[in-house]
Amino acid sequence: MTEPKDESTNEASQAAPARKRPKPGERRIQILQALATMLEKPGAERVTTAALAAHLQVSEAALYRHFASKAQMFEGLIDFIEQSVFTLINQVVERDGDGVAKAARIVALTLQFGERNPGMARVMVGDALVNENERLQQRMNQFFDRIELSLRQVLRESQAVQQSTTPTVESQVRASVLTAFTVGRLQRFCRSGFKKSPSEALDNALALMS
Repeated sequence: MTEPKDESTNEASQAAPARKRPKPGERRIQILQALATMLEKPGAERVTTAALAAHLQVSEAALYRHFASKAQMFEGLIDFIEQSVFTLINQVVERDGDGVAKAARIVALTLQFGERNPGMARVMVGDALVNENERLQQRMNQFFDRIELSLRQVLRESQAVQQSTTPTVESQVRASVLTAFTVGRLQRFCRSGFKKSPSEALDNALALMS
């Protein structure tokens, strides 16, 4: 004889688990995190919205409910890069200390950010922006222009530059060299499949340039 089943237990087992809805803005963050993660794969091809949607297990239409275009998704990553890096740079600029040491710190923290965020490093050097909207590359060009401006600002305060007969030119040249070095290290990092650390022998390299 079959024993009667506990109806409350049966109902509980049949009840589908409640699906937790993301909080406002949370889905946008998830999309940007997924895009950055996909860009971290060495040699990754251009990330399509179809691939991104598949990675998140949602429809492409779901992506476009939060971003008007893929360019807007990349702009979200660029916003994060700018906010993260320049918050740190501003802290360095405002500290007391010699300008050469400040400049070295600005270069180091920019390279360290890229090293810790490989997918975003590909955005920084433009590798991930090939065949994307031209304004995205323009924003990253402006990003490094701002870094060069910050370097020029702190180098003008340095004793070495102030002793020069042409301090303005001296600070401009030094800032330009350091910016080119920063971009070059990040490019080598990305194009080596993230094997060549951008901070490799950094202190020695900066000492040679200073």
